[in-house]
Amino acid sequence: MHNTIIQCEKWLSDEVSKAGAKGIILGLSGGIDSSVLAALGREALGHDGVLGVIMPCHSNPDDENDAKLLAGTLDVEFTRVDLSPVYDSMCQALGREISPLVSSNMKARLRMVTLYALGQSKGLLVCGTSNRSEYETGYFTKYGDSGSDLMPLVSFLKRDIRAMAKILGVPEKIITKAPSAGLVDGQTDEGDMGFTYDVLDEYLASGKIDSQSAKERIDVMRRRSEHKRKPIPIFRP
Repeated sequence: MHNTIIQCEKWLSDEVSKAGAKGIILGLSGGIDSSVLAALGREALGHDGVLGVIMPCHSNPDDENDAKLLAGTLDVEFTRVDLSPVYDSMCQALGREISPLVSSNMKARLRMVTLYALGQSKGLLVCGTSNRSEYETGYFTKYGDSGSDLMPLVSFLKRDIRAMAKILGVPEKIITKAPSAGLVDGQTDEGDMGFTYDVLDEYLASGKIDSQSAKERIDVMRRRSEHKRKPIPIFRP
């Protein structure tokens, strides 16, 4: 894993250099994925090469505290943009009730708009934080957290991310907290999916799974989300 981390850091540095950018920008959620990415960027590009953005949107304040803990522990520069008023204004402009799923996707897309606005103004590449476990099952928002210039973690299962976090010095509190997008109060990734990351990771890695119901659910998620991983269809006469 140490060698893989070094390779990923070099890849990040090379991609930033090829783009003529000054560094990377990412959403700092207080979760393990963004923490690992921030740590990789800090090692690859130095203090001035990484900007984390904390973007609360009617969010649990504990997540913001964890993001600040990570930034302080690893010496990562960060800024804060409260998206709650923007989200409220958008809901008012829509003039209708929206479902929790639509609400979550709106928040994710507002966050990516924010990252691109700041990134473009500062000459930084936007980095997505999705891992392989999320990416293969479609557990991400199209044009939200998947909207990015670089996706450094998509080759890594959730269990790989945990191993990397320990090596990179991510605080234990963040490593052991229940994974959550932080978009809906009380929401957890595993609660949404209906199975654990351990079950998912083993199935993706080896094809082995004990629960037939979990297998069927994972297969359906992969099939239904295939459009998220493909280029936009283009009509060619």
